[in-house]
Amino acid sequence: MNTSILSKNIQNFITQNSSASISKLALQKNPFPEVDWILILNQIEAKSKAKDKLPTWFSTENIIYPGKISVEQTSSEKTAAYKASLLSGETLIDLTGGFGVDDYYFSKKFKSISHCEINEDLSAIVKHNFKQLEITNCEFYADDSTNVLNKLNQKWSWIYIDPSRRNDAKGKVFMLKDCLPNVPELLDFYFEKTDSILIKTAPLLDISAGLSELKFVKNIHIIALENEVKELLFEIHNQYSGEITIKTANILKDKTETFEFVLDNDSNFPSYHLPQKYLYEPNAAIMKSGGFDEVSTIFNINKLHKHSHLYTSEDLIDFPGRAFEIEKVISYNKNDMKTVLANQQANVTTRNFPDTVENIRKKWKIKNGGNLYCFFTTNKNDNKIVLICRKIT
Repeated sequence: MNTSILSKNIQNFITQNSSASISKLALQKNPFPEVDWILILNQIEAKSKAKDKLPTWFSTENIIYPGKISVEQTSSEKTAAYKASLLSGETLIDLTGGFGVDDYYFSKKFKSISHCEINEDLSAIVKHNFKQLEITNCEFYADDSTNVLNKLNQKWSWIYIDPSRRNDAKGKVFMLKDCLPNVPELLDFYFEKTDSILIKTAPLLDISAGLSELKFVKNIHIIALENEVKELLFEIHNQYSGEITIKTANILKDKTETFEFVLDNDSNFPSYHLPQKYLYEPNAAIMKSGGFDEVSTIFNINKLHKHSHLYTSEDLIDFPGRAFEIEKVISYNKNDMKTVLANQQANVTTRNFPDTVENIRKKWKIKNGGNLYCFFTTNKNDNKIVLICRKIT
Protein backbone atom coordinates (compact mmCIF):
# COMPACT_ATOMS: atom_id res chain seq x y z
CA MET A 1 0.00 0.00 0.00
CA ASN A 2 1.50 3.31 -1.08
CA THR A 3 0.51 5.99 1.43
CA SER A 4 2.21 8.80 -0.50
CA ILE A 5 -1.08 9.45 -2.30
CA LEU A 6 -2.62 10.51 1.03
CA SER A 7 -0.83 13.86 0.79
CA LYS A 8 -3.46 16.60 1.10
CA ASN A 9 -2.50 18.18 -2.22
CA ILE A 10 -2.68 14.86 -4.05
CA GLN A 11 -6.02 13.96 -2.44
CA ASN A 12 -7.44 17.34 -3.46
CA PHE A 13 -6.18 16.78 -7.00
CA ILE A 14 -7.77 13.31 -7.14
CA THR A 15 -11.11 14.68 -5.93
CA GLN A 16 -11.07 17.64 -8.31
CA ASN A 17 -10.38 15.38 -11.28
CA SER A 18 -12.67 12.48 -10.37
CA SER A 19 -14.86 13.23 -13.39
CA ALA A 20 -12.04 14.16 -15.78
CA SER A 21 -10.95 12.15 -18.82
CA ILE A 22 -8.16 9.76 -17.80
CA SER A 23 -6.78 9.64 -21.35
CA LYS A 24 -6.44 13.42 -21.40
CA LEU A 25 -4.94 13.56 -17.91
CA ALA A 26 -2.39 10.91 -18.91
CA LEU A 27 -0.97 13.30 -21.52
CA GLN A 28 -0.37 16.02 -18.94
CA LYS A 29 2.79 16.53 -16.95
CA ASN A 30 2.73 14.97 -13.49
CA PRO A 31 2.21 17.86 -11.01
CA PHE A 32 3.57 15.61 -8.23
CA PRO A 33 6.87 14.22 -9.55
CA GLU A 34 7.67 12.60 -6.20
CA VAL A 35 4.76 10.16 -6.74
CA ASP A 36 4.25 7.77 -9.68
CA TRP A 37 1.83 9.44 -12.13
CA ILE A 38 0.24 6.10 -13.05
CA LEU A 39 -0.60 5.50 -9.39
CA ILE A 40 -2.39 8.85 -9.17
CA LEU A 41 -4.26 8.24 -12.43
CA ASN A 42 -5.36 4.83 -11.17
CA GLN A 43 -6.75 6.44 -8.03
CA ILE A 44 -8.69 8.96 -10.09
CA GLU A 45 -10.12 6.29 -12.39
CA ALA A 46 -11.09 4.00 -9.51
CA LYS A 47 -12.69 6.85 -7.58
CA SER A 48 -14.73 7.88 -10.62
CA LYS A 49 -16.09 4.33 -10.83
CA ALA A 50 -17.00 4.49 -7.14
CA LYS A 51 -19.12 7.64 -7.45
CA ASP A 52 -22.43 5.90 -8.12
CA LYS A 53 -21.55 2.36 -7.03
CA LEU A 54 -19.85 3.22 -3.71
CA PRO A 55 -21.03 6.72 -2.67
CA THR A 56 -19.91 6.26 0.96
CA TRP A 57 -16.33 5.58 -0.15
CA PHE A 58 -16.48 8.35 -2.76
CA SER A 59 -17.54 10.95 -0.20
CA THR A 60 -15.12 9.88 2.56
CA GLU A 61 -11.73 11.58 2.80
CA ASN A 62 -8.41 9.74 2.43
CA ILE A 63 -9.81 6.58 0.89
CA ILE A 64 -7.25 4.48 -0.97
CA TYR A 65 -8.51 2.53 -3.97
CA PRO A 66 -7.04 -0.69 -5.37
CA GLY A 67 -6.95 -1.30 -9.13
CA LYS A 68 -10.09 -0.38 -11.06
CA ILE A 69 -10.85 -4.10 -11.62
CA SER A 70 -11.29 -4.60 -7.86
CA VAL A 71 -13.75 -1.70 -7.79
CA GLU A 72 -15.60 -3.04 -10.85
CA GLN A 73 -15.90 -6.54 -9.35
CA THR A 74 -16.93 -5.55 -5.83
CA SER A 75 -20.53 -5.48 -4.64
CA SER A 76 -22.35 -2.19 -4.95
CA GLU A 77 -23.42 -0.56 -1.71
CA LYS A 78 -27.09 -1.22 -2.51
CA THR A 79 -26.61 -4.96 -3.01
CA ALA A 80 -24.27 -5.19 -0.01
CA ALA A 81 -26.82 -3.48 2.23
CA TYR A 82 -29.57 -5.83 1.05
CA LYS A 83 -27.32 -8.85 1.59
CA ALA A 84 -26.49 -7.74 5.13
CA SER A 85 -30.22 -7.47 5.88
CA LEU A 86 -30.48 -11.24 5.35
CA LEU A 87 -28.04 -12.15 8.14
CA SER A 88 -27.55 -11.54 11.84
CA GLY A 89 -25.56 -12.97 14.71
CA GLU A 90 -22.52 -12.47 16.89
CA THR A 91 -19.65 -13.22 14.51
CA LEU A 92 -19.06 -13.45 10.77
CA ILE A 93 -15.93 -14.29 8.81
CA ASP A 94 -15.59 -13.28 5.17
CA LEU A 95 -13.23 -15.75 3.51
CA THR A 96 -12.80 -13.65 0.34
CA GLY A 97 -12.85 -10.10 1.68
CA GLY A 98 -11.76 -8.16 -1.40
CA PHE A 99 -12.40 -4.41 -1.20
CA GLY A 100 -14.56 -4.92 1.89
CA VAL A 101 -17.88 -3.40 0.77
CA ASP A 102 -19.89 -6.40 1.98
CA ASP A 103 -18.02 -6.39 5.29
CA TYR A 104 -18.73 -2.70 5.83
CA TYR A 105 -22.44 -3.56 5.87
CA PHE A 106 -22.00 -6.86 7.72
CA SER A 107 -20.21 -4.89 10.47
CA LYS A 108 -23.48 -3.11 11.19
CA LYS A 109 -25.29 -6.42 11.83
CA PHE A 110 -22.68 -8.42 13.78
CA LYS A 111 -20.82 -7.84 17.02
CA SER A 112 -17.54 -8.64 15.27
CA ILE A 113 -16.45 -9.61 11.77
CA SER A 114 -13.22 -10.87 10.22
CA HIS A 115 -11.93 -9.96 6.77
CA CYS A 116 -9.67 -12.50 5.05
CA GLU A 117 -7.80 -11.42 1.93
CA ILE A 118 -4.83 -13.31 0.53
CA ASN A 119 -3.58 -10.19 -1.28
CA GLU A 120 -1.56 -8.39 1.41
CA ASP A 121 -1.69 -5.00 -0.30
CA LEU A 122 -5.48 -5.15 -0.71
CA SER A 123 -5.88 -6.29 2.90
CA ALA A 124 -3.84 -3.27 4.08
CA ILE A 125 -5.91 -0.92 1.90
CA VAL A 126 -9.18 -2.18 3.37
CA LYS A 127 -7.82 -1.94 6.91
CA HIS A 128 -6.82 1.68 6.25
CA ASN A 129 -10.19 2.50 4.65
CA PHE A 130 -12.19 1.02 7.52
CA LYS A 131 -10.40 3.43 9.88
CA GLN A 132 -11.50 6.30 7.65
CA LEU A 133 -15.03 4.85 7.60
CA GLU A 134 -14.96 4.51 11.41
CA ILE A 135 -15.57 0.76 11.45
CA THR A 136 -14.03 -0.62 14.66
CA ASN A 137 -15.38 -4.18 14.94
CA CYS A 138 -13.44 -5.79 12.11
CA GLU A 139 -10.24 -7.87 12.26
CA PHE A 140 -8.03 -8.26 9.18
CA TYR A 141 -6.09 -11.34 8.07
CA ALA A 142 -3.78 -11.20 5.04
CA ASP A 143 -3.60 -14.94 4.50
CA ASP A 144 -5.32 -17.87 2.82
CA SER A 145 -8.74 -18.28 4.43
CA THR A 146 -8.20 -21.98 5.20
CA ASN A 147 -5.10 -21.09 7.20
CA VAL A 148 -7.02 -18.36 9.04
CA LEU A 149 -9.85 -20.72 9.97
CA ASN A 150 -7.37 -23.30 11.27
CA LYS A 151 -5.37 -20.73 13.26
CA LEU A 152 -8.38 -19.03 14.87
CA ASN A 153 -10.10 -22.38 15.50
CA GLN A 154 -13.42 -20.96 16.64
CA LYS A 155 -17.13 -21.33 15.85
CA TRP A 156 -18.68 -18.54 13.75
CA SER A 157 -22.31 -17.44 13.46
CA TRP A 158 -21.82 -17.14 9.69
CA ILE A 159 -19.21 -17.76 7.03
CA TYR A 160 -19.51 -15.63 3.89
CA ILE A 161 -17.74 -16.62 0.66
CA ASP A 162 -17.52 -14.93 -2.74
CA PRO A 163 -15.24 -17.37 -4.59
CA SER A 164 -12.93 -15.96 -7.25
CA ARG A 165 -14.22 -16.81 -10.70
CA ARG A 166 -10.81 -16.40 -12.35
CA ASN A 167 -9.00 -19.70 -12.75
CA ASP A 168 -5.33 -19.66 -13.89
CA ALA A 169 -5.86 -22.73 -16.08
CA LYS A 170 -9.44 -22.20 -17.31
CA GLY A 171 -9.76 -18.41 -17.36
CA LYS A 172 -13.15 -17.06 -16.28
CA VAL A 173 -15.27 -19.85 -14.78
CA PHE A 174 -18.77 -20.25 -13.37
CA MET A 175 -19.02 -23.67 -11.72
CA LEU A 176 -18.24 -23.52 -8.00
CA LYS A 177 -15.75 -26.41 -8.19
CA ASP A 178 -13.62 -24.35 -10.62
CA CYS A 179 -13.54 -21.24 -8.39
CA LEU A 180 -11.16 -20.37 -5.57
CA PRO A 181 -11.71 -21.46 -2.89
CA ASN A 182 -13.29 -24.72 -4.07
CA VAL A 183 -16.40 -24.49 -1.90
CA PRO A 184 -17.93 -27.91 -2.70
CA GLU A 185 -14.65 -29.60 -1.78
CA LEU A 186 -14.25 -27.59 1.45
CA LEU A 187 -17.85 -27.64 2.64
CA ASP A 188 -17.41 -30.27 5.36
CA PHE A 189 -14.39 -28.37 6.68
CA TYR A 190 -16.40 -25.14 6.77
CA PHE A 191 -19.18 -26.84 8.72
CA GLU A 192 -16.66 -27.63 11.45
CA LYS A 193 -16.41 -23.84 11.92
CA THR A 194 -20.04 -22.74 11.47
CA ASP A 195 -23.59 -23.97 10.93
CA SER A 196 -24.55 -21.20 8.48
CA ILE A 197 -22.88 -20.25 5.20
CA LEU A 198 -23.78 -17.67 2.54
CA ILE A 199 -22.16 -18.20 -0.85
CA LYS A 200 -22.17 -15.59 -3.61
CA THR A 201 -21.88 -17.05 -7.10
CA ALA A 202 -21.72 -15.76 -10.66
CA PRO A 203 -25.14 -14.37 -11.67
CA LEU A 204 -24.89 -16.51 -14.81
CA LEU A 205 -24.66 -19.74 -12.80
CA ASP A 206 -27.63 -22.00 -13.46
CA ILE A 207 -29.55 -22.56 -10.22
CA SER A 208 -29.82 -26.31 -10.79
CA ALA A 209 -26.04 -26.45 -11.40
CA GLY A 210 -25.42 -24.72 -8.08
CA LEU A 211 -27.75 -27.11 -6.28
CA SER A 212 -25.94 -30.08 -7.85
CA GLU A 213 -22.67 -28.92 -6.28
CA LEU A 214 -23.96 -27.96 -2.83
CA LYS A 215 -25.90 -29.58 0.02
CA PHE A 216 -28.13 -28.36 2.85
CA VAL A 217 -29.42 -25.40 0.78
CA LYS A 218 -32.30 -23.60 2.53
CA ASN A 219 -32.72 -20.38 0.54
CA ILE A 220 -31.52 -19.09 -2.82
CA HIS A 221 -31.47 -15.30 -3.14
CA ILE A 222 -31.47 -13.57 -6.53
CA ILE A 223 -30.58 -9.88 -6.29
CA ALA A 224 -31.09 -7.50 -9.21
CA LEU A 225 -30.21 -3.81 -9.31
CA GLU A 226 -32.33 -1.66 -11.63
CA ASN A 227 -33.54 -4.83 -13.36
CA GLU A 228 -30.09 -6.34 -13.93
CA VAL A 229 -29.23 -9.50 -12.00
CA LYS A 230 -26.09 -8.84 -9.97
CA GLU A 231 -25.86 -11.61 -7.39
CA LEU A 232 -26.96 -15.19 -6.88
CA LEU A 233 -26.68 -16.27 -3.25
CA PHE A 234 -26.92 -19.79 -1.81
CA GLU A 235 -27.81 -19.85 1.88
CA ILE A 236 -26.92 -23.20 3.45
CA HIS A 237 -27.38 -24.52 6.98
CA ASN A 238 -25.69 -27.60 8.35
CA GLN A 239 -27.89 -30.73 8.02
CA TYR A 240 -30.86 -28.75 6.64
CA SER A 241 -33.20 -31.02 4.65
CA GLY A 242 -36.46 -29.09 4.18
CA GLU A 243 -37.97 -27.15 1.30
CA ILE A 244 -35.79 -24.78 -0.71
CA THR A 245 -37.18 -21.25 -1.07
CA ILE A 246 -36.26 -18.95 -3.95
CA LYS A 247 -36.27 -15.29 -2.86
CA THR A 248 -35.93 -12.56 -5.49
CA ALA A 249 -35.28 -8.85 -5.02
CA ASN A 250 -35.11 -6.16 -7.67
CA ILE A 251 -33.65 -3.01 -6.06
CA LEU A 252 -34.98 0.15 -7.71
CA LYS A 253 -34.45 3.82 -6.93
CA ASP A 254 -37.65 4.21 -4.93
CA LYS A 255 -38.53 0.65 -3.88
CA THR A 256 -37.46 -2.99 -3.84
CA GLU A 257 -39.63 -5.52 -5.66
CA THR A 258 -39.65 -8.88 -3.88
CA PHE A 259 -41.10 -12.26 -4.80
CA GLU A 260 -40.56 -15.71 -3.35
CA PHE A 261 -41.74 -19.25 -3.83
CA VAL A 262 -40.92 -22.81 -2.84
CA LEU A 263 -38.80 -24.64 -5.41
CA ASP A 264 -40.37 -27.71 -7.05
CA ASN A 265 -43.74 -27.17 -5.42
CA ASP A 266 -46.19 -29.47 -7.24
CA SER A 267 -49.24 -27.45 -6.13
CA ASN A 268 -48.74 -24.70 -8.75
CA PHE A 269 -51.24 -24.92 -11.60
CA PRO A 270 -50.99 -21.83 -13.83
CA SER A 271 -53.99 -20.61 -15.80
CA TYR A 272 -53.81 -19.61 -19.48
CA HIS A 273 -55.80 -16.98 -21.33
CA LEU A 274 -55.81 -14.94 -24.50
CA PRO A 275 -54.64 -11.33 -23.99
CA GLN A 276 -56.93 -9.35 -21.66
CA LYS A 277 -56.76 -5.66 -20.71
CA TYR A 278 -53.35 -5.64 -19.01
CA LEU A 279 -49.98 -7.24 -19.75
CA TYR A 280 -47.18 -7.97 -17.27
CA GLU A 281 -43.49 -8.66 -17.82
CA PRO A 282 -41.59 -10.02 -14.75
CA ASN A 283 -38.42 -8.29 -13.59
CA ALA A 284 -34.99 -9.77 -14.29
CA ALA A 285 -34.68 -11.44 -10.86
CA ILE A 286 -37.91 -13.36 -11.38
CA MET A 287 -36.87 -14.29 -14.92
CA LYS A 288 -33.65 -15.71 -13.47
CA SER A 289 -35.59 -17.66 -10.82
CA GLY A 290 -37.59 -19.67 -13.36
CA GLY A 291 -40.71 -19.38 -11.19
CA PHE A 292 -43.03 -18.71 -14.12
CA ASP A 293 -45.89 -20.96 -13.04
CA GLU A 294 -45.63 -19.58 -9.50
CA VAL A 295 -46.11 -16.01 -10.80
CA SER A 296 -49.45 -17.03 -12.32
CA THR A 297 -50.56 -18.90 -9.20
CA ILE A 298 -49.45 -16.39 -6.54
CA PHE A 299 -50.69 -13.25 -8.33
CA ASN A 300 -53.78 -14.97 -9.74
CA ILE A 301 -53.04 -13.80 -13.29
CA ASN A 302 -53.00 -15.71 -16.56
CA LYS A 303 -50.10 -16.84 -18.69
CA LEU A 304 -50.27 -16.20 -22.43
CA HIS A 305 -48.47 -19.47 -23.21
CA LYS A 306 -46.44 -22.07 -21.33
CA HIS A 307 -43.17 -20.69 -22.75
CA SER A 308 -43.97 -17.00 -23.31
CA HIS A 309 -43.46 -15.81 -19.69
CA LEU A 310 -45.85 -12.92 -20.18
CA TYR A 311 -49.01 -12.54 -18.10
CA THR A 312 -52.40 -10.91 -18.52
CA SER A 313 -55.41 -9.88 -16.43
CA GLU A 314 -58.64 -7.92 -16.75
CA ASP A 315 -57.95 -5.87 -13.58
CA LEU A 316 -54.68 -4.05 -12.91
CA ILE A 317 -52.51 -5.44 -10.10
CA ASP A 318 -49.33 -4.29 -8.35
CA PHE A 319 -46.72 -6.43 -10.10
CA PRO A 320 -42.93 -6.94 -9.60
CA GLY A 321 -41.94 -5.93 -13.11
CA ARG A 322 -43.36 -3.84 -15.94
CA ALA A 323 -47.10 -3.39 -16.50
CA PHE A 324 -48.79 -2.33 -19.73
CA GLU A 325 -52.27 -1.57 -21.00
CA ILE A 326 -52.96 -3.52 -24.17
CA GLU A 327 -54.34 -1.25 -26.89
CA LYS A 328 -54.49 -3.73 -29.75
CA VAL A 329 -53.71 -7.35 -30.54
CA ILE A 330 -52.85 -8.28 -34.11
CA SER A 331 -51.87 -11.49 -35.81
CA TYR A 332 -48.32 -11.67 -37.02
CA ASN A 333 -48.96 -11.63 -40.76
CA LYS A 334 -47.95 -9.46 -43.69
CA ASN A 335 -51.25 -7.64 -44.03
CA ASP A 336 -51.69 -6.70 -40.35
CA MET A 337 -48.04 -5.72 -39.94
CA LYS A 338 -48.13 -3.45 -43.02
CA THR A 339 -51.38 -1.84 -41.92
CA VAL A 340 -50.56 -1.29 -38.24
CA LEU A 341 -46.82 -1.28 -37.51
CA ALA A 342 -44.72 -0.89 -40.64
CA ASN A 343 -42.69 2.36 -40.68
CA GLN A 344 -43.80 3.21 -37.11
CA GLN A 345 -41.75 4.02 -34.00
CA ALA A 346 -41.98 1.52 -31.15
CA ASN A 347 -40.10 -0.36 -28.43
CA VAL A 348 -39.89 -3.99 -29.56
CA THR A 349 -39.62 -7.06 -27.29
CA THR A 350 -39.79 -10.74 -28.24
CA ARG A 351 -40.91 -13.55 -25.93
CA ASN A 352 -41.25 -17.11 -27.28
CA PHE A 353 -41.08 -15.83 -30.86
CA PRO A 354 -39.10 -17.27 -33.80
CA ASP A 355 -37.49 -14.01 -34.96
CA THR A 356 -35.11 -11.49 -33.35
CA VAL A 357 -35.80 -7.88 -32.46
CA GLU A 358 -33.16 -6.78 -34.96
CA ASN A 359 -34.72 -8.73 -37.83
CA ILE A 360 -38.22 -7.54 -36.97
CA ARG A 361 -37.12 -3.90 -36.97
CA LYS A 362 -35.33 -4.32 -40.27
CA LYS A 363 -38.11 -6.26 -42.00
CA TRP A 364 -40.92 -3.86 -41.02
CA LYS A 365 -38.84 -0.65 -40.80
CA ILE A 366 -39.78 -0.03 -37.16
CA LYS A 367 -37.79 2.80 -35.57
CA ASN A 368 -36.67 2.39 -31.94
CA GLY A 369 -38.21 4.40 -29.09
CA GLY A 370 -41.43 6.27 -28.57
CA ASN A 371 -44.40 5.51 -26.32
CA LEU A 372 -45.57 2.32 -28.00
CA TYR A 373 -44.40 -1.05 -26.64
CA CYS A 374 -44.82 -4.03 -28.95
CA PHE A 375 -44.49 -7.59 -27.69
CA PHE A 376 -44.01 -10.22 -30.38
CA THR A 377 -45.01 -13.49 -28.78
CA THR A 378 -47.08 -16.68 -28.96
CA ASN A 379 -50.53 -17.13 -27.40
CA LYS A 380 -52.04 -20.19 -25.73
CA ASN A 381 -53.33 -21.43 -29.10
CA ASP A 382 -49.76 -21.38 -30.52
CA ASN A 383 -50.58 -18.43 -32.76
CA LYS A 384 -47.93 -15.76 -33.38
CA ILE A 385 -49.29 -12.40 -32.24
CA VAL A 386 -48.20 -8.81 -31.58
CA LEU A 387 -49.42 -6.95 -28.48
CA ILE A 388 -49.40 -3.19 -28.96
CA CYS A 389 -49.28 -1.55 -25.52
CA ARG A 390 -48.79 1.60 -23.50
CA LYS A 391 -46.59 1.39 -20.42
CA ILE A 392 -48.19 2.01 -17.04
CA THR A 393 -45.92 4.11 -14.82
